[in-house]
Amino acid sequence: MSEFVSVPTRTKVFFGMGAMAEHIALYSFGFFIMLYYNQVLGLPATLAGLGPTLALIVDAVTDPLMGSYSDRFRSAKWGRRHPFMLIAPIPVVASFYFVFNPPADLGTTGLFIWLIVFSILVRSAMTLYFVPHLAFGGEMSKDYHERSSVMAFNNIGTYVGSAGAHFFSLKFIFIATAGYSSGLLVPEAYHEFSVIASVIIFFGLYACAWFTKDRIPTLSQPRDDVAPFNFRDFFGDIGKVLRNRNYVYLLLGLLFLSITLGMRAAFNNYMNIYFWEFDTSLIANLVFASIIGYVFGFMFTPKLHRIFDKRNIIVWSCVAYAFGDALPVCLRLLGYYPENGDPWVFPGVLFFHVIGSAGLSIINISVMSALADIADENEVRFGQRQEGMLYSARTFFSKADRALGTFIAGVALDIISFPTKAVPGEVDADVIFKLGMVDSPVTIVPALIGACLYAGYRLNKKTHDGIRKELDERQAEPVG
Repeated sequence: MSEFVSVPTRTKVFFGMGAMAEHIALYSFGFFIMLYYNQVLGLPATLAGLGPTLALIVDAVTDPLMGSYSDRFRSAKWGRRHPFMLIAPIPVVASFYFVFNPPADLGTTGLFIWLIVFSILVRSAMTLYFVPHLAFGGEMSKDYHERSSVMAFNNIGTYVGSAGAHFFSLKFIFIATAGYSSGLLVPEAYHEFSVIASVIIFFGLYACAWFTKDRIPTLSQPRDDVAPFNFRDFFGDIGKVLRNRNYVYLLLGLLFLSITLGMRAAFNNYMNIYFWEFDTSLIANLVFASIIGYVFGFMFTPKLHRIFDKRNIIVWSCVAYAFGDALPVCLRLLGYYPENGDPWVFPGVLFFHVIGSAGLSIINISVMSALADIADENEVRFGQRQEGMLYSARTFFSKADRALGTFIAGVALDIISFPTKAVPGEVDADVIFKLGMVDSPVTIVPALIGACLYAGYRLNKKTHDGIRKELDERQAEPVG
């Protein structure tokens, strides 16, 4: 088997910077948008959740289209992925800014239409960057373990973007005023946040695309017998990835995990503000639990992959995430957790959040690394590199978890009659209890189903070594 050259750390850092910028946008959209449209602008919760979900219909088409198109794209100078990564930053930041700045006095219908239109534009623009970016990461290395290292940098970039948006916005932008008990309810703060975030997103996306282009000569190009993109072959490309048993199990596991991720993300602000009654400073400090969890994943996941199969790592980290963040809520509902105002409430929430964050960090790195291994398996079977198609599902669910979960959460909030523009500490106790029920006991179930599905993945180090050997032998054969 040929020797593998390690990807330079500099390249991994800039690759991770792209993930950072992507997830400032994705996290901000998922974390703020429902609360903003529902509690600040007054849009009913179901509509505030439905708007981003309708954008999924477009995502379901554009993500695999982008994957197939970039897989078949030819450019000796710019490669298969970088042209799209260089084009995308401007439409991403423009649509991101406008979704947070609707015109005044639109009314319920106008506000709902604005949310739908710019939700679609945000997600479509992100597809233009997100799919090629992840596919680029998947093809940077051919080594089973080196791929885990590359994806660890992607994961830490994801965390820096999400946690940075969370911490700095709550510490320095969403600050409570005399008229608002929570800074997250201050309307003007959302405009300031959207401007600052848009600038950071633009430069992060562009820096990643520009400063990783030196890797283009080392990347795969479509074979001569692979036709340019066309719709007939597009459906054939979908069929090829869905005929891979390992891929289908990862895909289904990710689907159920995404439901849990999305619901918890949508309920996050409601739980922190109304269930736990934390002020914005304490909510911002939850980021320190995430730091510990994600740093643990960054440092130890590649090492764990040298000891255990990726499948086992994925399954047990999914179980850890399922129960991590949910346990303090479940204990409170059962009467075994301190009441609000007790000094042990926040440290306990912080501790369990570390467990959940570590589990999620390890899942992300492991699944992304496994998808690169599946790309090798599909090349053996079909003679075609399909990182774009394979990672398009990952990008779709990264957006779907927020949108689908936000819709389910919005419906749930209306079912439990959670009030619009509610005041912390003044919501009926029965409503708060129901909020806790739909946030935690309910969201454990999809994640556990996902863990069971992940157990169907069967591609290990020994099998992958055989795949790489066969690919190396094919590349060594003379063309004729």
